Amino acid sequence: MNTALSQDRLEALLDQAVQEVTELSTGVCLHQDDPVPGGDLCTISISFQKGFHTTLTFCADTALLLRMTQNAFYTDAVTFRDMEDFSKEYFNVLCGRIAALLYETTRTAARFSVPAFYRGQYDPQAHQIQFALNYTDGQQHSAQLIHHIPCPGKDAS
Repeated sequence: MNTALSQDRLEALLDQAVQEVTELSTGVCLHQDDPVPGGDLCTISISFQKGFHTTLTFCADTALLLRMTQNAFYTDAVTFRDMEDFSKEYFNVLCGRIAALLYETTRTAARFSVPAFYRGQYDPQAHQIQFALNYTDGQQHSAQLIHHIPCPGKDAS
């Protein structure tokens, strides 16, 4: 992703996917804003292994992920495991949308890993942050979609 498109175009594509998928799947409207998640966080991560050799992570306030899960399940009675399972599926769908948009733009097919869920902030090894998109839900909760690229001289796997 880091060489197939300009950074501005890639940021716009990722932002479009985040806003569309989040609102359609959870009813939560995320808007780009300055706050970064802090405190009680969870991170979901996927590595693109075919077509693009990058990693995306979605780091969010746990309260935001909980609200997204409750909205998707139409109930307030959800467990942490429900939130973890939903968050991985949400990110899988989000990355599927990103892969589709990338294919439409670059004609390069992408394949990505199974989502991994982490409590706290997770930074993939041998990768560096190229850019981050910061979001807020308008209710004091925030999230960050981070685009990681392999460190120079490091294996992309």
